[in-house]
Amino acid sequence: MRIIHVRRLRGPNLFVSRPVAVALVDLEELTRQETSEWPGFTDRLLRALPGLAEHHCGAGRPNGFVDKMRRGTYAGHVAEHVALELSHLIGREVHFGRTIDAGRSGLYRVIMECPVDEWDRDPVPERLFRLAARLVTEQAAGRTPEFTAELAEIGADYERSRLGVSSQALADAARARDIPVRRLSDAALLQLGHGCRRRRVWAAMDEHTSAIGVDVAGDKAITKGLLATAGIPVADGIAVYSEQEAIEALDELGGPVVVKPVAGNHGQDVHLELRTSDAVAAAYRAIDLRHRGGALVEVYVPGTDYRVLMVGGRLVAATQLTAAHVVGDGESDIATLIERVNADPRRGEGHDRPLTRITVDENVIAYLAAQGLRLGDRPAAGETVSLRRTANLSTGGTGRDVTDLVHPDVAWLCRRIADTVGLDICGIDLRLIDIGGPWRPRDDRGVVLEVNASPGLRMHLTPSEGARRDVAGAIVDHMYPQGTSARVPIVAVTGTNGKTTTVRMIAHALRATGLRVGMTSTDGVFVEDRLVYPGDSSGPRSAEMVLDDPSVQAAVLETARGGILGRGLGYDRADVAVVTNITADHFGADGVEDLDDLVRVKALVAEEIADRGRLVLNADDPRCLALANSPAIIDRDPVVLLYSLDPANPALLHHLRQGGTGYLVDDGLLIEAQGARRTPLLDVAEVAVTFDGLAAYNIANTLAAVAASRALDVPREVVRDALADFDGGMHNTGRGAVYHLGERTVVVDYAHNTAALTAVGDLLRQRWGGNPVVALTLPGDRTDDLVSDAAYAVGRLTDRVAVYEDSSLRGREPGEMTKLITAALYAADSQARTVACDGMEDAFTTALSMAAPDDPVLLVYEKFATVQAMLARHGAVPGVPARQRLAATSPSAGGEVVPGCS
Repeated sequence: MRIIHVRRLRGPNLFVSRPVAVALVDLEELTRQETSEWPGFTDRLLRALPGLAEHHCGAGRPNGFVDKMRRGTYAGHVAEHVALELSHLIGREVHFGRTIDAGRSGLYRVIMECPVDEWDRDPVPERLFRLAARLVTEQAAGRTPEFTAELAEIGADYERSRLGVSSQALADAARARDIPVRRLSDAALLQLGHGCRRRRVWAAMDEHTSAIGVDVAGDKAITKGLLATAGIPVADGIAVYSEQEAIEALDELGGPVVVKPVAGNHGQDVHLELRTSDAVAAAYRAIDLRHRGGALVEVYVPGTDYRVLMVGGRLVAATQLTAAHVVGDGESDIATLIERVNADPRRGEGHDRPLTRITVDENVIAYLAAQGLRLGDRPAAGETVSLRRTANLSTGGTGRDVTDLVHPDVAWLCRRIADTVGLDICGIDLRLIDIGGPWRPRDDRGVVLEVNASPGLRMHLTPSEGARRDVAGAIVDHMYPQGTSARVPIVAVTGTNGKTTTVRMIAHALRATGLRVGMTSTDGVFVEDRLVYPGDSSGPRSAEMVLDDPSVQAAVLETARGGILGRGLGYDRADVAVVTNITADHFGADGVEDLDDLVRVKALVAEEIADRGRLVLNADDPRCLALANSPAIIDRDPVVLLYSLDPANPALLHHLRQGGTGYLVDDGLLIEAQGARRTPLLDVAEVAVTFDGLAAYNIANTLAAVAASRALDVPREVVRDALADFDGGMHNTGRGAVYHLGERTVVVDYAHNTAALTAVGDLLRQRWGGNPVVALTLPGDRTDDLVSDAAYAVGRLTDRVAVYEDSSLRGREPGEMTKLITAALYAADSQARTVACDGMEDAFTTALSMAAPDDPVLLVYEKFATVQAMLARHGAVPGVPARQRLAATSPSAGGEVVPGCS
């Protein structure tokens, strides 16, 4: 068994709404073999992974999967369950898996759910898949491989890469408030929200946290000086930068003292209650060895340690801290008691668990010795043995929630501390006699020890004692105060044809309201009508690019089949979903073999909308119309908006009788209909891209765009003016662009399937007459039948075709597509004149030579930028409609637009 590749689907996908990893698996020598054919396989595998007995595998009970193995199942299915079980063993709790045929014998797609906040480039899922494949292959051969060491390495990588307790709590709190969350890197950098409402947070530090405040808090000497100047009680202390200075500080302050790094954290290298010059010098040397930034020598102040969390000037939690310790049972020695404490599943390394494991180091040994104890001593039952002087969770300490006990004087003091340092979120370390008692200036009841930027949250989220506090929620509420939305309106457009034209028209209408619009399409990513990323951008990465942009106030996203299958959706849900049409295309690619498969892919866009979101469907397309009755879509309770070119469309009329809203064309007018009411918007002829109503597909695209715009409450008059202003040369480049080369008319279009080519052909005949000549290319990643059908449609349009092949053959052999296209052209017209050409420019010049002066030339292209450069070389100029207000002066303007068949 071989893993060919693994890809991640981060957004909602065809399998689940959560992230998944998909492995393409070749069973190789295990093809067509079943587990029942391998003697002892099931029992051997169960001995290695006994947890497989708990897998139901659709049976609704334990041992469901084991029973299937005994009856016989394929190796790919076994690899799925093994990968899930391995994931469980490293603490990566995911449950969904599936194995599906990948188009040929022995080739499967194995799907495994991923944690929602796992970074999408994390290597852990691929490593689990590869280990699972190795285990199944070895077990099938009768061998029992060793895998524990490799699994331990994967588990260690997972622990390092997973979000820590604080970051995970922030992500969870945001989702609980319906705020979208995306992890941006292998670190804990999270993005909340979309567009102009997006915020970024890194642990307990948001994008508005003062950089100056962070640096101030990072330097204990500066912090101490600022607080003292403000009259806030701090321990007397001196910053020192040598052993001699440290000793002199002890002499000046008197003992006992504390020696700690100027820029330390997590309680590391803090030395308490030092009384002698030798002890102070040794502490300084230890600090200088690790930190080399100087040390603070402070008067030791007795009392109880507390951590207070401040968020936006409000005290949201307080914890009493206790140093790492064990409690004797009268039998076990201290070392054993430490092991027992560390076995608590809440404890882990670093900050990845609510508590940190106790590390036995020289400081623990020394502190025990100072108490007259050793690791081998057995404390009496109930006797508490302290292991460290410092009360810090990072060194194994524990916390007790005391939020409800905090005296108002202390809360007021903490507000002053946060304001003085300049932090909106901070952790304040206090040493007080009692946090519940009053505080007055200079009453010697306590001091401020430190102020921490990006404070850990885990002591408040899961205290060892006391109430849990939703401190992550408090931080999210600080970032998004009540009544503040984290989202911008999202319109997602899918379908076989018309997507690009439709998103362009919607974006144009939204811009007319004054919104800054981000748009994705097959021609690139646009923000505020400026190209920010060129190329086919109709997938999830492009959607994320728009939704990440802090200037974007609304997003219009072309959402194509390839992106859905390859990476999932680039958003969690849309406010408006548009499905333009679903016709035959892309068969033979990515597991799409027929129209039913294609419908399932396109339906995802309709399914992933907000509850009571708007769903715009083409009532003239039965497959689109049927989506309204899909159970997954009905669960969203959408407001369905229908549109039709036929005012007598039965489905549209029924919808209107039920009180629904629809958009239609009647007597040359674009009309909004609500129940029995009809509101004309404008004459079809006023929309330039419809070419006086001859481009039926673009009339349909216009109706879809009107419906989506109105669904977002764009006023009718704004929609009307935007449509009248929508000019193909400026706003819809590359879609039916019309150029003039001398007296010749050249139409450039992206049409690449039967429906689109038929629509373009109909318009050519109606608008320009004559006998069109076509320079034709078709994509190679379709089935032979689809390619032949599309070429046949061209053959019905014309008997003169110059055929060329895409620069990307998409898996075809050179010359293969030319032969296939030519054969279909001859099938349509045995007298057809076809010429095989070497590239686009050769095909274009050949088509020109074949055309009479009155014959329009249709150039079907692969990349529009290449077309523009070629036309410029030949001196072609864009066609300019008489009513266009701005003259187009170069081919880059893109020309007129005919049907939106893209």
